[in-house]
Amino acid sequence: MWRPSGIFNVRYEQDRSVIRTRAQWTALAVFLFLVAMAPFFFANNYLLSILILTIITIISLQGLNFILGMCGQISVGHSAFMAIGAYSTTIFMERLGFPFILSLPCAGLSAALIGMIFGMPSLRVKGFYLALATLAAQHLIHWGLLNGGELTGNIYGLSVPPASIGGFVLDTDRSYFIFCMLMLLLMCYFGKNLERSKIGRAFVAVRDNDLAAEIMGINIFRYKLLAFSIGSFYAGIAGALWAHYLLQIHPSHFTMMDSIWYLGFLVVGGLGSAMGPIFGGIMYIGLKEVVALITPSLGSLFPSISTNIFSGLALIFYALVVIIFLLFEPRGVNRQFNLLKSYYRLWPFAY
Repeated sequence: MWRPSGIFNVRYEQDRSVIRTRAQWTALAVFLFLVAMAPFFFANNYLLSILILTIITIISLQGLNFILGMCGQISVGHSAFMAIGAYSTTIFMERLGFPFILSLPCAGLSAALIGMIFGMPSLRVKGFYLALATLAAQHLIHWGLLNGGELTGNIYGLSVPPASIGGFVLDTDRSYFIFCMLMLLLMCYFGKNLERSKIGRAFVAVRDNDLAAEIMGINIFRYKLLAFSIGSFYAGIAGALWAHYLLQIHPSHFTMMDSIWYLGFLVVGGLGSAMGPIFGGIMYIGLKEVVALITPSLGSLFPSISTNIFSGLALIFYALVVIIFLLFEPRGVNRQFNLLKSYYRLWPFAY
């Protein structure tokens, strides 16, 4: 009986390919089929809304993975770049009359431009000091949106027009889920190929040792700015998708705590890996929904305990998960996933 025991490549094209085995092609085909059928399997709008928010979170974490995971630059203002994308797409559509299919990439480019500006301090500072610089970006952008006059709606926020493509309005959870999933597949494909390109290798060199990278001829300032711009572009796309799904945006939707938890769950998923943002996004939204479901039950079981304790239960769960992974599996869920794949490939000689 045939058993997989390693992967044997006989051509360079096989060695460079992302999907290398028959089992991987089969798994991809099954996954795409399940994705196409998901809107019909999950007729409940609540489940579809969870899937949509998970997809948006994964896209945002992919952008943060370029900045922190691949290039090693700390960003504590990622949620603010999502806000730039959300407000940009609304302004482009409401004020300038852009169609949705054009306002979406423009929102990403707007966030990329702002991210590049706030990434400029990365030439001179790093580590904790760079984190403070991006923290300033979070507060400056938040202040600008609250005091932007009619352009940003001040403290009232903005109403967002629904997304539409060629006259077809994405006004149901099913149609919006399909569009978001297509965007996720596109962004994952671009990110995976960028990771294996010259730019991705330069990012890794800067992350590992920027001084050695500069000696080898890599323009570290250029690649640091490029990492911030690409990461912010992903955040802008995620923010625009978020806005068109909720149809109402406000600066309070994009808080500093969100930026911090994005950092934490990117580590939980697997920092610097292609699958890390996917695992991190699933765990982040999954934990949030689990806590929302069990909190009322805990409140009824312990009526004498203050409800304020249960309202902060999500933060406690998030912190515990991040701490456990930092202590016992700092390379995240992705490492266990790779170990599982390696075990299957080498079976029955997995020892």
